[in-house]
Amino acid sequence: MRIGVTGATGLIGRQLLPALRAAGHDVVCIGRGRDTDVRWDPAAGAIDTAACAGIDAFVHLAGANVGERWTAVHRREIRNSRVNGTALIARTAASLSPPPRALVCASAVGIYGDAGDAVLDESGATGHDFLADVGKAWEASADAARAAGIRTVHLRFGVVLDRHGGALAKMMPAFRLGAGGRLGSGRQWMSWIAMEDVLGIVRFALEHAVLDGAVNAVAPVPVTNAEFTAALARVVRRPALFPVPAFALNLMFGEMARGTLLASQRAVPRRLLAAGYVFRHAALEPALRAAVDE
Repeated sequence: MRIGVTGATGLIGRQLLPALRAAGHDVVCIGRGRDTDVRWDPAAGAIDTAACAGIDAFVHLAGANVGERWTAVHRREIRNSRVNGTALIARTAASLSPPPRALVCASAVGIYGDAGDAVLDESGATGHDFLADVGKAWEASADAARAAGIRTVHLRFGVVLDRHGGALAKMMPAFRLGAGGRLGSGRQWMSWIAMEDVLGIVRFALEHAVLDGAVNAVAPVPVTNAEFTAALARVVRRPALFPVPAFALNLMFGEMARGTLLASQRAVPRRLLAAGYVFRHAALEPALRAAVDE
């Protein structure tokens, strides 16, 4: 397929592009830089639609980083970067003739809010905090593509395990020094996913028409934060003796800590498993070992 990709320089995008090319697909990079194939400006609602002609599917990954303190300005950036960008790609896809076969959009398990111990499949209720509200608007902003009959998939990612970026990269220095530990009580559930499976799931969503709508892109066995940090400590062969109290996280990061670090999402990939996707990394410790040693 000829696949248009946004967010090509992000955590997932920079590894997805070579994976798609290795699988025989033709990749069209959509971005703001001069060396991209298709120029766009999501804030202005502008894109080179003519350059999108012939695209068979879109993978939309672009969005502002949520892993920093949520000032009023950054909250707007988080929301607008997702909603405006997705709406623009959806409208563009709907305008093409012939239309693309699929639109695969990034989403996140944050859409479920802080759900405690509840097991969350794709039929689960969504939450009501900031990230949940962003997630709902983010997914709804693809309505133009759905209305045009384009198969639209929302991959609700958990914590992506990659030592080059994201949450794991931020945790590694402290854990390698033996200064890591659980966050808050450690009882909050973490839905995680190995990078190898992220790439596999994106390809699976592109190539398998059975997938449509919300899809939990997480490993089959979620863990608590205490289990996660203990496993990471074993992988780096250091103790995890320095828990970070919830009040300290709240002082440092405010609402971002409550919405991400301390929030509990026990999501499971019901739709992926039903569709026949086979996970490369279904257990946490081997997945962490692969991510750390890569």
